[in-house]
Amino acid sequence: MRRALRQMKRIYRNSSITHKLFLAFSLLIAVPAILIAFLFIHIQEEQLYKEAMASGSSHVMHLNEQLRSRMSIIENVSSIALAQKSFVDYIHSDMRSDGLGLVKFRQNQFEQMRHIIQSNKMISQLSFYVDNPNVQEIWPEIYSYDRFWPQEYWLSLRNEGGAAYRLFALKDGEHTLAYYRLVRLQSQLQKYPSIMEVRSSHSEFFGDLLDDTNSTFFSVVMDANDPARTIYNDKHAFVHNEGDHLGDIFTSIHKQLDMLQQTDPIQAKVGGFTYYAQYHYIAPLNAYVVDIASREALLKGPRSWYVLVIAIALIGLLLMLVLVSQMNRRIFRRLDSVLLSMRKVRGGQLDAKIETGLGPNETGDEIDEVAVSYNGMLEEIQRLMTQVVDKQLVAKNAQLHSLHSQINSHFLYNALESIRMLAEVERRPAIADAVVTLGSLMRYSMKWRSDTVAFGEELANIQSYVQFINFMESGGIELTADYPPEVLQYAIPKMCMQPIVENAVRHAAPSGGGVHIRIHVSVDNDSLLINIRDNGVGVEPYMLENLQAVLRGESDAPITGSNNGLGLENVHKRLQLHYGTGSGLWMESEQGVYTCVTIRLPWENDNLGGW
Repeated sequence: MRRALRQMKRIYRNSSITHKLFLAFSLLIAVPAILIAFLFIHIQEEQLYKEAMASGSSHVMHLNEQLRSRMSIIENVSSIALAQKSFVDYIHSDMRSDGLGLVKFRQNQFEQMRHIIQSNKMISQLSFYVDNPNVQEIWPEIYSYDRFWPQEYWLSLRNEGGAAYRLFALKDGEHTLAYYRLVRLQSQLQKYPSIMEVRSSHSEFFGDLLDDTNSTFFSVVMDANDPARTIYNDKHAFVHNEGDHLGDIFTSIHKQLDMLQQTDPIQAKVGGFTYYAQYHYIAPLNAYVVDIASREALLKGPRSWYVLVIAIALIGLLLMLVLVSQMNRRIFRRLDSVLLSMRKVRGGQLDAKIETGLGPNETGDEIDEVAVSYNGMLEEIQRLMTQVVDKQLVAKNAQLHSLHSQINSHFLYNALESIRMLAEVERRPAIADAVVTLGSLMRYSMKWRSDTVAFGEELANIQSYVQFINFMESGGIELTADYPPEVLQYAIPKMCMQPIVENAVRHAAPSGGGVHIRIHVSVDNDSLLINIRDNGVGVEPYMLENLQAVLRGESDAPITGSNNGLGLENVHKRLQLHYGTGSGLWMESEQGVYTCVTIRLPWENDNLGGW
């Protein structure tokens, strides 16, 4: 992520002003305009969706009312047919014994029944199934019960109150709706009751309700128990568009149908497309009337607006690019003289000033102000170059003085070496070791080859210092160090630990006693922590509070300890100056128990330096 951001910044930095202005105008004008347009289209989509769902719900309720009205017609026809008592009585009698009576039945009661059927074109057939061995099956309206299937259906019919619809008729019902009613229960001579079947073809019963082929919604009557048993208009555009996915759509929607929750639309996803459905349960048919529409068809209008908005935006951006280019060419034409002068300066011609043509009291525009400032900068550069030459002369003189100091220090080292050899000749090893230690301390403090040293070198110098102090003051100072081996070569600022150890040596030990100084080094995330702890007299609470306030930057008082001699200000400020506020010192103490000073440095060696 950071690498990508750096790359984007680099590209932006190297882009021309024209491209930068074009980007700025795009972000301020074009992008917000596109976002607002997309938001408006999205709102329109939501509104269109709500209107479509409301229209679908209204249409479903209309279909429900129409279907119930047609079921009422069928029920009325069946009631009229059952009211023909003479017809019903005769088909339960011995129709074979009296041929003349059969003829009269044909001319009277049968003709009346057939007239009832033919008077309603929705009824395709009305049949009676009678468990009568003497029934005559010479007309399709009268059958022996043996022809009814399944014969035990009368039990279910009785449990349903003696009347029930079947969306698909029990026999030959692929395209037929049937209404069954019990006519008479079984008697001593009848094993089965008599059943009346009113049949209506799907094309007559549902046809004109499902004929709207141009509607966005596709109307389907779906069996509540089987999604494969459906009734719909196969000429509808939805059937042509969805093709092989039609069965999967029906199955997905059927799984979500719920007769108790009929207000919320159903959403189904099939083949990567989304479909919405509104439905209503028709209890007598044990079926659902469902209106289905694809999301693409519902939102076809707003979706086409996206392409239009993008096309307009691209044209607008192109015109904006041309306009910005022309404006830049006019506005920045005078910058050519500035660039020409800069190229001359780059070639070493420092007197290549820009001719502004301004009078004494004229200020000009922003470009003129740049030119005037640029001329002033050239004059300042010439002045600073003269000043640098003078400083280089001073630096040469300082180097000569430094060389002289080195000669004097070599004389001092040679004198110490002579004293050490004399002590060894006189067999005074303690004095000889003390002289060697003092020489090491002097070399370390006087030789500054670099601003940083290895941690191991700083630690060795501190050990020499403690050894020399023990020689001078007859012992009592104990030094231990605990550190990971890899930090021995870690670069730290030179003399950053020495002042802290010196404070512990001078002020931590109680009167007439010794002190134990422990150096512990650890790595915490991206920081190197050096803890210098002693078991001395500690710091007074008031003084400790003041010191911690200064270390936190909450006080401007200098970091000095009047009684303790804690001269930490130089180390703390230098660490923060060169490594940031995340580095520096922190101090903790408990009077009479311990004092601990923590040095925090960045862990990465590349960031160290400049001490």
